[in-house]
Amino acid sequence: MSRWHTAACRISAAAASRNSAAESRVLSRACSKAPSLPPLPPPLQTLARTFAKSAAAATSTSTATSRSSGAAAPASAGPRPEVRLNSMFLSKPCSLALPPDSPLRAADPQYEGIKRFMLTLLLFYSKQSKALRGANVVYDRITSQVDAPAIYDVFQLEKTFKTTFSLLVLHMWLVLRRLKEEGKDGVKFGQYIYEIYNHDVELRVSKAGVNLLLIKWMKELEKIFYGNIVKYDAAISPEARQDDLVNVIWRNIYAEEGSEAMDAAAAPAVQALARYTRREATCLSLTDKDVMFSGNFKFTTLLPPTPSPSPKKPAR
Repeated sequence: MSRWHTAACRISAAAASRNSAAESRVLSRACSKAPSLPPLPPPLQTLARTFAKSAAAATSTSTATSRSSGAAAPASAGPRPEVRLNSMFLSKPCSLALPPDSPLRAADPQYEGIKRFMLTLLLFYSKQSKALRGANVVYDRITSQVDAPAIYDVFQLEKTFKTTFSLLVLHMWLVLRRLKEEGKDGVKFGQYIYEIYNHDVELRVSKAGVNLLLIKWMKELEKIFYGNIVKYDAAISPEARQDDLVNVIWRNIYAEEGSEAMDAAAAPAVQALARYTRREATCLSLTDKDVMFSGNFKFTTLLPPTPSPSPKKPAR
């Protein structure tokens, strides 16, 4: 827990430090006539010597500033759907396959004639090429669910690097667990997805502002990934107790440094995320192999679409 908290806090704090540095440059140009102040130490050197609490404080301060300075929501936005956590994810599990007429379905282009002949020579239709394209579609399904604002609204999570990474690992585990049921083919296909995931996480860490010691942080995140996978497997096994998954989700996603007991205020959201996880695992098991390998499935929609406000009739 401490390794993960330190890594997440430093990555989040680096992003906050980068934003602060940009603001500092703007202020220095605006106040060029004022007496020069002593130079500040480089942000990353400061982060290296900062305790986890200081990093968390920097992150929360940056979040509060961005919220206070953010643009107001447009007046035309409709009311947000009500979230009733205690009644969510209780329905009977079903396949997550997309309907045949869904616009979200992915399919290989079917060329004819010389174009198909050339693509065949270039191994475009080979088994490996199809698997790589399918793996990219599957990972897009994962990130579409993890990056959507709905998942943070429903499960009452602040969108930080830590929470996004934790949800990404959770959904990767759900998919890899399902693919493992297909034997060697599923394990090999899962490796393609993991390579895409690894590259995406590296980009996310760089985007957060951590460019120095990137290899070190990637190794730390890799350890966290495999550690969480083992914990989720154990928590959902037949020998596990009913509340094991709830406790694992609390520790992996919600808990802060040093907090062992579950916060009573967060309990409904944690339990809802545990029900969602169990249901998605069963739904994926009910999803056909061809659908899983092509990526033509979609995780459960968390919030119904917000109805657009009806246009006002012109006054007569």
